[in-house]
Amino acid sequence: MPYLNVTEVESAVTSLATAFPDLTQLVTLPEPSFEGRTAHALQIGVPAALPKPCVMMIGGVHAREWGSCEILIHLAADLLEAQRDGTGLGYGGTSFTAGQVSDLLHRIDLVIYPLVNPDGRHYSQTVRPMWRKNRNPANTGGSQNPDCVGVDLNRNYDFLFDFVTAFDPAANPRVSNDPCEPQVYCGPSAFSEPETQNVLALLEQFPQTAWFVDVHSYSEDILYNWGDDENQSDNPDMNFRNADFDGKRGRPNDLTYAEYIPREDEDAEKELAEAFCQGLKGVRGLAYKPITGFHLYPTSGTSDDYVYSRHMADPDQGKVLGFTVEWGTEFHPRWAEMEQIIRDVDAGLVQFCLATT
Repeated sequence: MPYLNVTEVESAVTSLATAFPDLTQLVTLPEPSFEGRTAHALQIGVPAALPKPCVMMIGGVHAREWGSCEILIHLAADLLEAQRDGTGLGYGGTSFTAGQVSDLLHRIDLVIYPLVNPDGRHYSQTVRPMWRKNRNPANTGGSQNPDCVGVDLNRNYDFLFDFVTAFDPAANPRVSNDPCEPQVYCGPSAFSEPETQNVLALLEQFPQTAWFVDVHSYSEDILYNWGDDENQSDNPDMNFRNADFDGKRGRPNDLTYAEYIPREDEDAEKELAEAFCQGLKGVRGLAYKPITGFHLYPTSGTSDDYVYSRHMADPDQGKVLGFTVEWGTEFHPRWAEMEQIIRDVDAGLVQFCLATT
């Protein structure tokens, strides 16, 4: 089986909704892409009288990271089939009982959005395999440079979006405000893109979301908050909202700034990240690392930091712990290896969900 194209990803999502009407709800995202594509997400769980906590998972954000869609579609299909048939799940050396699957789907809902960036995926699969951004043509300024098309969607969220002001000039966060930067152009404003607006709409539609996982490649890590600087739990005033620290963020191993996170939140994130790694390692022995996003490289405008920051910026929002999976060691593994990666990551994600108790 080769990688799915855009039409096949959408067909897989809608087919699962049709095949499992008692366990799923098909969610149509409100904003079409620049090329007119409508995306869908899938809510999965055993129906309950009251709303349940949600784990939201998104993928296909960066166009060239083809296997993220397949990881999430296989996860959805595996859970639905196991629940319907009353069976467990086996991924190499990691297995889950029928009781664990049933408990998971009775206790929480999963909201799975496997293809956030359909235009970019189509372009990557048909024209430029290493394309990363979406296909927004609005910011080219008349340039004929093909790199001037598109926005890096994982720099377009409303977290320290004005990175020039927020970061130390020497920090060099992995982000750019140059529309012709081929990889990490953040866009003209936070949530300027229909794809990130769709993620925001999904968060607002499912306010009971308590955990969020963005599936990317590559580096064999699972990242947790924060991505702009190192973590600290001693000084609540030292935080992303405090303009007194503008121009000081993003330097490693300094005493000038570190991002505040309550210790209990960091402990919970570490525990869930370690559960993911444990489940994944059992499949075939791979050792993914649980690290903060900053220890991969400093960033701003990312999904995981945005979702966690929401309850701090607006007390009316519920707390959402944010994670990013970085699967594999290349963007387009041979399909035989990608099938193994799907099993690895899906075992980790099931273990992650079970650990949310």
